[in-house]
Amino acid sequence: MNKKNKRGSAEPIFKAFVYVALITLAVLIIVPVAWVFLASIKQNSEFYGNPWALPASFYWQNFVDAWNSASMGSYMINSVIVTALGLALLLVIALPAAYCLSRFQFVGRKLLNTCFMAGLFINVNYIVVPIFLMLKDGDVWLKKIVGEGFLLNNLFVLALVYASTALPFTIYLLSGYFATLPHDFEEAAYIDGAGYGSTMVHIIFPMAQPSIITIILFNFLSFWNEYIISMTLMSSATGQRTLPVGLLNLMQAQQSSAQYGILYAGLVLVMLPTLILYICVQKKLTQGMTVGGLKG
Repeated sequence: MNKKNKRGSAEPIFKAFVYVALITLAVLIIVPVAWVFLASIKQNSEFYGNPWALPASFYWQNFVDAWNSASMGSYMINSVIVTALGLALLLVIALPAAYCLSRFQFVGRKLLNTCFMAGLFINVNYIVVPIFLMLKDGDVWLKKIVGEGFLLNNLFVLALVYASTALPFTIYLLSGYFATLPHDFEEAAYIDGAGYGSTMVHIIFPMAQPSIITIILFNFLSFWNEYIISMTLMSSATGQRTLPVGLLNLMQAQQSSAQYGILYAGLVLVMLPTLILYICVQKKLTQGMTVGGLKG
């Protein structure tokens, strides 16, 4: 009874500690984001007063100037193209690969799994220079053969690099989820005459929808916010730079001219798509992170 009483008396204290910790973390995240949104609709003269003061009015011209004058519109289109291409390439490769590695036994399966798992321990930022040199040498070879190189400063190649570097984590997450799914549905589909490909697309993939949405969201955030690879591989193509690279150029330009409203409007343009996507898939994301663990 004493132990039960001690546990009962300690439980409210523990809950209070958890709530205080969660509220503190929420405030630390929400306050800076809200401040950026409010700063993006302030006129430039308001920044020289109290930085925590609310905007006198909604000054939407900052977004117009950031979109047109600072070329954030073209940078955003480039980011949309690269992110969409990268996700498409990643899903086309990773989904069948993860399905085969998790559901079938074949020669070389353990070796492939080991190679993909080893890729999890490679920091992409450390191999940017080798990737750049490899593509540069490829361009030199192409110029000798066809007279023109296209491996550098190419949005499709950038998307391909993004998809390649995200393969280990994506296959690891998907194969772990596929392994928890029962085989009964596949066996029933085989009895009805469905092939391996049809069973994979029409049976397994719909069952794994939460996990697929999870990897789409994670990789979307990674591709959308990536800076180092994009800056390295797109160094000579000013008009084809992605949004994070364009945002850095905007920061450098607006800080020197003291146009802070346009700067924060550019930050909002970068953050807004990720916030909207997260709000739309929040429930599916939670399922993808928990259902596999419950089934295992």
